Amino acid sequence: MKNYCFLKILILGKVLLFISTGAHTAENDFAVEYVQNLISRPSISLDGKWARIVDPFENGFYNHRYQPHKDGYFKNKKVQSVSDRIEYNFATAKKLSVPGDWNSQEEQLFFYEGTVWYQKDFDLVKKADKKYIIQFGAVNYHAIVYINGNEVGQHEGGFTSFQFDITKELKDGANFVVVKVDNRRSRDQVPTVNTDWWNYGGITRSVIITELPLSHINDYYIGVSTHIDGGIEGYVEITTAERETSDVVLISIPELGIKYEASPDKNGLARFAADVSPGLWSPKTPKLYGMEISFLEDRVSDQIGFRTISANGDEIYLNGSPIFLKGISIHEESPLNEGRAWSAADAHVTLSWAKELGANFVRLAHYPHNEAMIKAADQLGLMVWSEIPVYWTILFDNKAVYANAERQLTEMITRDKNRAAIVMWSVANETPLSENRLSFLKKLIKKTRSLDPSRLVTAAIDTQDKSENEIVLRDPLADYLDVIGINSYCGWYWGLPEDCAKKTWDSSYNKPIIMSEMGGGAKQGLYGNPDQIWTEEFQAAVYEHNLVMAQNIKGLSGLSPWILKDFRSPRRHLNHVQDFWNRKGLVSERGVRKKAWYVLRDFYVSLENGDRNSQ
Repeated sequence: MKNYCFLKILILGKVLLFISTGAHTAENDFAVEYVQNLISRPSISLDGKWARIVDPFENGFYNHRYQPHKDGYFKNKKVQSVSDRIEYNFATAKKLSVPGDWNSQEEQLFFYEGTVWYQKDFDLVKKADKKYIIQFGAVNYHAIVYINGNEVGQHEGGFTSFQFDITKELKDGANFVVVKVDNRRSRDQVPTVNTDWWNYGGITRSVIITELPLSHINDYYIGVSTHIDGGIEGYVEITTAERETSDVVLISIPELGIKYEASPDKNGLARFAADVSPGLWSPKTPKLYGMEISFLEDRVSDQIGFRTISANGDEIYLNGSPIFLKGISIHEESPLNEGRAWSAADAHVTLSWAKELGANFVRLAHYPHNEAMIKAADQLGLMVWSEIPVYWTILFDNKAVYANAERQLTEMITRDKNRAAIVMWSVANETPLSENRLSFLKKLIKKTRSLDPSRLVTAAIDTQDKSENEIVLRDPLADYLDVIGINSYCGWYWGLPEDCAKKTWDSSYNKPIIMSEMGGGAKQGLYGNPDQIWTEEFQAAVYEHNLVMAQNIKGLSGLSPWILKDFRSPRRHLNHVQDFWNRKGLVSERGVRKKAWYVLRDFYVSLENGDRNSQ
């Protein structure tokens, strides 16, 4: 019998439904310091104008012997007398908007790769019984953060959120923050030196400082139960000022009639389950429930959706029923302005285009996108493929590179594990075959499943054998994936468009396949015959013939063609056509739809009318 007012603690022993990624526990050997959902607590925003100093020689960090300064730009020195020898001044420096990239804000920084120093003053009333955390939504690529001249931490990776405890460095009243940002590319980075997107530098997502009680909620997860038929379960992890506490965690989901007190164990973990029947989240009914968790003075609110995702044989199942993923790939570029996307408005415009296309699914390539994007997908009912930038020629034999990739994976899952929209974690895109590569990615897959057994694991591969009439999917990585993503550019990088419809595919894997990339380029407004490259007609022909081919692929469970919108890329040099834009978008950089848009939209409408696993 269902009881909508009853919530019981599950005694799970040492096995958790979902291992906490927010604290250092014995069960989580690669944890990251991250307090979940800081934005729902009392916070101040540091968004706005920041002073900047462009420093290609890193004078603000190294002396002329290339030794680190003890008195660098991070000290934010002020001239006190006419004899002071200070060769920088944030007070008179130019300004950059945060969030934002420097490439699109200043013409002279369009191609710049190097160090830029960011500085901002802020006031804060410091309370003795509080803890203060600074959170950066993302900084590309390497960041060193200073508060009042003291380093509080460093972070590597341009697309994941990170936090530092700044309590000790803060003063009551006037404070300042300085960030050394370096977006130079290197072989031992993730991603590595060669990519096909713009290397936008800067503090590209929002910055907040959050005030927390010393005893507070650190982490939580709630999802569909694996122990109760139709129920929900999860955990709340708390941090206390004292070693142990007798105080309880309060969990409330009013719409489900849930209001319960859970007692944390000695590790601060409160596990719970509810014998309820929530409405399930799906693209057609993206149901979200308001939830509040409280512990002493701390309160966290969230919107949570409940759904299941699984693979059985060569089909994907959402909420126990097969579903075909009608998707599109997306890069994180603003549909409204130049440069990197970051705002809720950016997210809603971009995803509204996807909905208008007939999509129920988006591949967010080739890195974790901003949190506003994931939340908008939750609200609009779009399933999400989320990916880390293990891309092309990563140094697969380098242990430090693996550690970096694993950390970015952990950061991605940590932030977004409560978002129902995310159905797949991707560990790589178009990586070349080798034993080192296979070992590297197998470890990432294992790590993904240890952090989140509730979602599918995928990767996009382009290792196919091609003959005149047949394409054979052949990659040892496929044995370890739940869903196989295939990138295939028949009619663009090889063959003619009309050849594609004649191709058959052979796969020995009894697993769902998603054509994670396909398509071709066109400059919007350039018209001609279907055999004339770069015309809208040629791109439309590529789509028409590839869609015929796709329907002949056994086990095809979805599509995410490349790509929704034209995006900046320094690899694209053709004058008067590309002009540093990858032109494979269905929509131009100005938001104008090309002919191929309507080809794909009509195809998705035909699937809907034919009820191809429609939910």
